[in-house]
Order: sequence, then C-alpha cells, then structure tokens
Amino acid sequence: MDSTAEDPIARFEAWMAEAAKTEPNDANAVCLATATPEGRPSARMVLLKGVDRDRPGGGFVFYTNLESRKGGELLANRFAALCFHWKTLQRSVRVEGPVEPVSEADADAYYASRARGSRIGAWASRQSRPLEGRWALEKAVAEYTMKFGIGEIPRPPFWSGFRVLPQRIEFWRDMPFRLHDRQVFHREGAGWRIEALYP
Repeated sequence: MDSTAEDPIARFEAWMAEAAKTEPNDANAVCLATATPEGRPSARMVLLKGVDRDRPGGGFVFYTNLESRKGGELLANRFAALCFHWKTLQRSVRVEGPVEPVSEADADAYYASRARGSRIGAWASRQSRPLEGRWALEKAVAEYTMKFGIGEIPRPPFWSGFRVLPQRIEFWRDMPFRLHDRQVFHREGAGWRIEALYP
C-alpha cells in the first residue's frame, strides 16, 4: 500500500473531533506509559494538550511536573506509549515513539493559558511525593496564593511538557464477533508504511 495514501495525524484529529462530541468527559484523556532505564513500566492518565506538525510525523504533547515519577522516567528513558480509548465510539488509538521536551516558549504559552488556580496548584503540588495530609497541600496552596497575590504567576522551573514523536500509530475499531479492525502506521523516513493486523 502507498505509504502516502493516508495521513495518520489527520485521521487521529478526525477521531478526536468525533470523540469530543460524544465522550461525556475529557475526550483528550490518554493513558501514558513510561519505563525506568531498567525497563520497569508504569502507566497513568494524562490530558493531551496538543497534536502538532512541527516535527516530521507530528507530535503528541502533554505537560507535567518534571520532578514527578513520570517526569523522572521520561528524562531518564526517552521513550513512551500512549493509549486513547473512546468507549462511546468503540475506538482506540495507540501511539509509540521517542519523547522530546517542548520548547520553553511552548511551555510558557500553555502555562499562561491555564486557569489561575491551576497555575497556583502547579507550584503547590510536589507531585508523586508522599503527602503528610490534605492540610499540607491546602497550606501550600494558601502560601502560594498569598505570595503571588493578584500579580502574574510565573511558570515553575520544574513544570514543562513533552512531545511524543510517533514511530508507530495503531487505529482500532470494534467490530462484531470480536473481529476488530486494526490498522497500523509505521514511520519510515518521510512517510508511513501501513499494514492491517489480525484482531
């Protein structure tokens, strides 16, 4: 099959647009899988904040505390996998590839777009580390609220984003009798090789 016959990023954007109309909450929620340098995996839900074409083959962008478990794993092992599942559409998409940090400018721009409470929360949360009690988090929120007052809230130096550069994208559709439709796009040079998989 001609590797240029279809664009997986365009297909993903179309599926995401459909999901945004049908999913009751957070159509952009995605399971992010990372691993330590020793290969120990972990997975958690994050929110996709952008799909861009700034890099060949596109990129899937999310943001996090760099000192969190996922942040540490991504800085130590620059590969990740994403799994989107839209129950209302009976579809899923899997993305695998290397990871790169977003630019400082991109991180600043997205951080500035967040609600003020979320920006305060980024400063107050020592994400993934032990919490003595809810009061400790609430105290930190109050302290940073007082510190920044009504002024600008700068992006914390430990808060930024990552871009997954897809090398493999699989589109899955539910079909009768579990004879599901699976199509995989493999990144090859400047294009994509497409293949069908048995369900």
